[in-house]
Amino acid sequence: MTFKKIPSTQPIRLAFLGCGNITAKHGKLLQKFSDVQCYYASRSEAKALEFTQKLKGSGHFGSYQSAISSLKIDVIFIATPPADHLELALAAVRAGKHVILEKPPFFKSSDFDLVDAERQKTGVQVMVAENYFYKPLLRKLRQVLAEQPIGHLKFMIFNATKTQKTDDWRDDQALTGGGALFEGGIHWVNFVSNLGLDIQSVTGFLPKKEKPNGLERSSQMVVKYKDGPIATLLYSWEVNTIFGGLRLCRIYGTAGSITFESNGLFMLIRGKRWRFLFPGFADILGKQAMFRDFFAALRNGEEPAFHYTLAKRDVAMIEEAYRTAGA
Repeated sequence: MTFKKIPSTQPIRLAFLGCGNITAKHGKLLQKFSDVQCYYASRSEAKALEFTQKLKGSGHFGSYQSAISSLKIDVIFIATPPADHLELALAAVRAGKHVILEKPPFFKSSDFDLVDAERQKTGVQVMVAENYFYKPLLRKLRQVLAEQPIGHLKFMIFNATKTQKTDDWRDDQALTGGGALFEGGIHWVNFVSNLGLDIQSVTGFLPKKEKPNGLERSSQMVVKYKDGPIATLLYSWEVNTIFGGLRLCRIYGTAGSITFESNGLFMLIRGKRWRFLFPGFADILGKQAMFRDFFAALRNGEEPAFHYTLAKRDVAMIEEAYRTAGA
């Protein structure tokens, strides 16, 4: 499908829905893109104005609907809690706006089908802001695994444990839709699903909760790939780690192993020959690469590298992990 294009002769006019921490981070980063104009929308006009002034925006809106209906806007960036995503995405798509969604995009993988039916009518793009797909670490690891430097792959251990306090909307089941695996772990689900290996099955496990009635804060996902290797993802918001999240991950093969720091600081390959690599620091989180790809897609009418179907798959994997864990 070819989508509506934003002409190169005009700026990309983007409106954020929601003025929270993630909008502040994205808005600051997008100041580096000279062909992008940012607007800010909130249920509080005072807050929208504050963000516009602080982030040198092009304008503000005192409601989400006014931004969606504005003729000045090309792209709606939904950065509210997940509970609002489906309704706002449908409204924006029906208004003929391209949409970028913060993760997690929707509560259910079936929600993607509802939005897809509408975007087919208006020809707009719907993209999910999953920066892990664009991290230098994942790109380098995918390249290294394709070279088979450690022989046949057997086991992969991905350590994504940390301590993370919330005390906000992420503690509310109605707003967040799930626990830590859903709200934050979706980054790592994306990581393990984009290693260049075909997934055969997903199984989830949940340790005992500290608060029986609270949301899940720790989980284990086991992924079996069609060619034989098995990956274990450990994700937590309640496990103590040094420096707030400095962790080592390992991949084992018949001829060696790969050890890497989970944020992408370094990679050690012990196999046919030893190598010590630095995947890249300039854009270590992959956010600049993500936005460059998204904006190019909006210009050329083609889907970005991380496209709608891949985003749906990530949510489906989490659904299967929770289902098999008995959550």
